Amino acid sequence: MANHKSALKRIRSNEKKRVLNRYQHKTTRNAIKAIRLATDKAEATAKLPSVISMIDKLAKKNIIHVNKAANLKSKLTKHVTAL
Repeated sequence: MANHKSALKRIRSNEKKRVLNRYQHKTTRNAIKAIRLATDKAEATAKLPSVISMIDKLAKKNIIHVNKAANLKSKLTKHVTAL
């Protein structure tokens, strides 16, 4: 158990950040899945900018690696243009 006041605060803040990061990551994964399952090109094209923005935010906060973000954006863009 933590012995210092600051260590207790760090535990609380880490838990809050962990929950928020998990929520944002899961939301982004669901949005990516929705684009991959979309059959209408207009619908997928409309969703793409918001999903790319979500991916960029995850990379900026180091929730996912920058290269993974680049790979996801590239693959999604290729998928949407191929529809």
